[in-house]
Amino acid sequence: MDRDLSEDDSVDLSFEAESPLAPPELLERLPSYDWLLHGGGQQIFFPPSEASVRTQEPPSWSSFLEHSRVPVVTEEVAREALLSFVNSKCCYGSAAADDLIIRELRQQPLCRYRLETFSESRISEWTFQPFTNHSVDGPQRGTSPRLWDIKVQIPPMFQEDTKKFQVPHSSLVKECHKCHGHGRYKCSGCHGSGMVRCPTCSGAKRKARQPQRCQMCSGSGRRRCSTCSGGGNKTCATCKGQRRLVHFIQLVVMWRNSVFEFLSQYQRHCPRELLAKAKGENLFRDENSAVYPIVDFPLREISLASQRGITEHSASLASCARILQQMLSPSRDLFHHSL
Repeated sequence: MDRDLSEDDSVDLSFEAESPLAPPELLERLPSYDWLLHGGGQQIFFPPSEASVRTQEPPSWSSFLEHSRVPVVTEEVAREALLSFVNSKCCYGSAAADDLIIRELRQQPLCRYRLETFSESRISEWTFQPFTNHSVDGPQRGTSPRLWDIKVQIPPMFQEDTKKFQVPHSSLVKECHKCHGHGRYKCSGCHGSGMVRCPTCSGAKRKARQPQRCQMCSGSGRRRCSTCSGGGNKTCATCKGQRRLVHFIQLVVMWRNSVFEFLSQYQRHCPRELLAKAKGENLFRDENSAVYPIVDFPLREISLASQRGITEHSASLASCARILQQMLSPSRDLFHHSL
């Protein structure tokens, strides 16, 4: 690092560079994004309204329930399940499970409704990076497209992801606002001198009540500044010494999977979180850009839950995201109780 930085060429900058997501100051207005220069510099874009059209009516759910296969759990299967649970615990003994007398097995149907809604939301924000004399895609090359007009690659459905893209024609090159275009600034530890008072002798050149000179500073009372390694100045952390920054609008695309799940009422005392993990038989699976609520399910609470789930997802996502795909999958499980 250069050691001949004069007082006129240096900037006393003892604070850290701010987050790169902070909005830049004194930038020209971009035709499509002049609102970014007001407020916090971040904007959530509402998706274009699209009418979801379904050409097919929902199937008869009751027919699926009537023809679904009901699994049979025997005493042997129940005992194996119990022994498997016992073996999964380090301090449980298997003698009681082996000798347990099962007098009766009762089963209770349990219906589950699950709705998944895969959505995409977009926000824009100012960001910047050091300018390294590379080509700049600025407003002189055209008008920046609206955020929902920018084509992006959609990940596989129902797999969450976040990606960032530079908005075309939004780049502007400006002098670094931290070092004012100097690329470096005066060290705050030594105030530009490159030397600091010796911490061992406190600048006295010798230790208290000792005749010999201080060994750490060789009797000079000063030591090289460890913050700047004696250079007296530091490279600007914001522009990395490049003196200029290229500011641009960054598009942040977030794909999220919202899940609504409902379990029908059950009578046996079993933790609900265990029932939620149970694997049952899928009665049907409907996947489309928009799904219908169930209207003729034999259990009315499932039909009501279906309507509630679709309504909740539509209400929570309508103003901030675009629904790409929905999937509903009612299933039937059997809860077995041993006596």
